[in-house]
Amino acid sequence: MKQDYYEILGVSKQASAQEIKKAYRRLALRYHPDRNPGDKEAEELFKQAAEAYEVLRDPEKRRLYDLYGHQGISGAGFQGFHGTDDIFSTFSDLFEDFFGFSTGHGRRGASPGPERGSDLRYDITIDFLEAATGTEKEIEIERLETCQECGGTGAGKNSQVITCPTCHGSGHVVRSEGFFQVSTTCHECMGRGTIITHPCQACGGEGRRPQRQFIKVRIPAGVDTGARLRLRNEGEAGKRGGPRGDLYIVIHVESHEFFKRQGNDVFCEIPVSIAQVCLGDTIEVPTLDGKEQLKIPPGTQSGEVFRLKGKGFADLRGFAPGDQLIKIKVVTPTKLTERQKELLREFMEIEKEKKQGGFFKKLFKKVEFH
Repeated sequence: MKQDYYEILGVSKQASAQEIKKAYRRLALRYHPDRNPGDKEAEELFKQAAEAYEVLRDPEKRRLYDLYGHQGISGAGFQGFHGTDDIFSTFSDLFEDFFGFSTGHGRRGASPGPERGSDLRYDITIDFLEAATGTEKEIEIERLETCQECGGTGAGKNSQVITCPTCHGSGHVVRSEGFFQVSTTCHECMGRGTIITHPCQACGGEGRRPQRQFIKVRIPAGVDTGARLRLRNEGEAGKRGGPRGDLYIVIHVESHEFFKRQGNDVFCEIPVSIAQVCLGDTIEVPTLDGKEQLKIPPGTQSGEVFRLKGKGFADLRGFAPGDQLIKIKVVTPTKLTERQKELLREFMEIEKEKKQGGFFKKLFKKVEFH
């Protein structure tokens, strides 16, 4: 299991961007391979710190990581570092952030190519029985869609998209300062690498516009509070023709007045009378998908639990479903007719005779013996 990125850098989850930079800079300088030649442990710690910083420095990657952990970053296309160039790119970016110069390993400006759209999150609440049987919901979300007026280019009518003459499409302007190269965002195109002579009035040159959309979501049987569904390509539209992001549906299940969930099992409590447990009976009990007959044997005690196999929640992994557990609760009557009282008195007298001839008789003999 991969270590938490915040733990690697030694900062809290509420750390500011500046605190994260300082923490990474301290670790990067401490474990840099040039300072620790041949030390494999230091090299690994340097890689871990660089990977953590690469995620937490980026607001969107950090948001996904905070929501979904390492899986969320993987889903966004980040797979960690695969070579020395990636690590030194991040290391050199740190020096650019602090000192404004490039070491020669870093990126050369913002890419004017396609960019993936952001992932979105939607929290939905369903009732207990919907979680048990599964359901389909239609949700409404607002997301950035490709502008239909300009087709995502950001250019208005009779406009042209030209390569920035200042940075020649790189998005950055680089100048030499002795041994180092100073790289700054191009002030002409603001890092885009291209210039639109007349921006689209509908989207303001962004190429995307916020729109409300209706999406049908199929929620499988067996979900519980905290479950997440991933709808691929239902997030925001990408920039410049880039792929869409994903939509994450976070499930919240309401409680039920009668049923309680315990894993995939469902628990309930059934009230019965004294006569039913004394004489035995067959009762009708509610389940998640209807009613079932339950046989109560004579002499059943209050608190005894019966099990209906396979009447619990479905298992999301495809295993056998849970069971329904039924706890018997004997209810003492509070309002009796005269006839009921008469029968109970007769019953109580018989019970007294049985006890005197049994348990109490043995007890008295023991007392007389001592």
